[in-house]
Amino acid sequence: MNSSRIFFLKAFLGLFQRDLRVLSRELIPFLLRVGMQPLLFLFVFTYIMPHMSGGNPMAAMGPQAGADFGAVLLPGLMAVAIMFSGIAAVALPLSTEFGITREIDDRVMCPIPVWAVAVEKVVFSSVQSIVGALLVIPMAIFIPAHPVYPHIHNWLLFAAVMIMASLLAGSLGLAIGSMVGPRQIGLVFSIIVVPITFLGCVYYPWAKLENVRWLQIGVLVNPIVYISEGLRAAVTPDTPHMPTWAVLGALSISLILLGRLGLRGFLKRVIS
Repeated sequence: MNSSRIFFLKAFLGLFQRDLRVLSRELIPFLLRVGMQPLLFLFVFTYIMPHMSGGNPMAAMGPQAGADFGAVLLPGLMAVAIMFSGIAAVALPLSTEFGITREIDDRVMCPIPVWAVAVEKVVFSSVQSIVGALLVIPMAIFIPAHPVYPHIHNWLLFAAVMIMASLLAGSLGLAIGSMVGPRQIGLVFSIIVVPITFLGCVYYPWAKLENVRWLQIGVLVNPIVYISEGLRAAVTPDTPHMPTWAVLGALSISLILLGRLGLRGFLKRVIS
């Protein structure tokens, strides 16, 4: 490894360590941000409703139904945690850094190419996304009325989906943060994040949409669908899920497209 590559790596790691130190000072807000949504969903749908007479029909028809619903919900909530954490970790700070104060200029003065600054943001957000997804697992064991014990049957697939999904979420956050101003960022979350969550096969397997064929085809443009289905294949393989090749192929294509889009938008905003 020549001296220029060593210098690049040190500068890149310096940016990463800086972000890590900032995050360590805001650890409690970070845990609340990534953990509150799955915590509430698990508490309402897998704890409260099974204890209610005539509650959630998917979770209140006996222990097996409750366990089955929890098994379906667990990978979906992990997918939501990945996507939400990745987008929030990049888009929200970036929209501010591109604001009037132009805080982004302090970062791009680092002795590495401008594109590497964007890549570092995506990589750092992927770490947060993975942490957010892993937090869902102990919640699924201790919160539901009928605990869900995930058994990872395919560690290689699990690792591949987690890494690709976290980078994909960060790339989407980079694209949003580079194209949307601070005043519109809240609106974007409402019109993008919420719909892709509810239509991302989080609360139901993709195969169960066969009776609503137009919707089953339409949701294929949603990257959370492939994250949810990929995690189901690895964590709860007994539930219906997409073929592995379809999941990995779609995640690869989405990562390339969103990565290029986000990087192009970032370079355009910085250079302008």
